Amino acid sequence: MRLILLGPPGAGKGTQAQRLVEKHGIPQLSTGDMLRAAVQAGTEVGKRAKAVMDAGELVSDAIVNAIVAERIDQPDCARGFILDGYPRTLVQADAVEAMLKERGIALDTVVELVVDDKALVGRIVKRAEDAKAAGQPVRKDDNPAVFEERLREYYKKTAPLIGYYYAKGKLRGVDGMASIDAVTTEIEAVLATTVKVAATAK
Repeated sequence: MRLILLGPPGAGKGTQAQRLVEKHGIPQLSTGDMLRAAVQAGTEVGKRAKAVMDAGELVSDAIVNAIVAERIDQPDCARGFILDGYPRTLVQADAVEAMLKERGIALDTVVELVVDDKALVGRIVKRAEDAKAAGQPVRKDDNPAVFEERLREYYKKTAPLIGYYYAKGKLRGVDGMASIDAVTTEIEAVLATTVKVAATAK
C-alpha cells in the first residue's frame, strides 16, 4: 500500500499517519525525518543536504527527491509507505511519479483531509490554550498569525496537487473536521475500496 496524505497544516495528517503505521505496519515517510536520517547516516545525498543546511540555505527539490528515492529503496518500504508532507509542489509530484515508475511500482491512492479553514484556525488556538493550561510548551506554529501564513503557503504551493491527483483518478477526500476516530474509519474505508480496485485491475 503506497499512499499520500494531503491536507493543510493542522488537518491531522500526522495523527492519521501514525494510526496507519500501527494498523498496517508500513512506515510513515516525512521529509524532515528523512533528511535528518540521511545526514546522520552520512549517505552521499545526506552529505549534500548537510552542506546546504550548514550554509543556511534551503535544501533543493533535487536533493529532497534523491533522499525520498533512497528511502523508498529500504527494506521496510517493500510492502508500502505513507508519504506525509511530501510532495509539496507539482514539481515534486512529477518526481514521485518518475521514481515510482522507474521501480515498477505505483501510488495506490491520495487521501485528502478536507477541512474548513476558519474552524482549523480555531482548532489551533484551542490546542495552544490546552497546552498552556496543562503547563506544556506551546508549539511555535500554534500561533494564529504563524499558522495563517503556513496556510497561505499551502494554498499557493501544495493545493494545486488536489487537481493534479484528481485528474489521475487517485484523489479521495475524507472529512478532516470529523472526530479523529471517524476520520480513521473513513480513511480505512477508502483504502479498502482502493485495494479492491487495485486487485480487480490486476
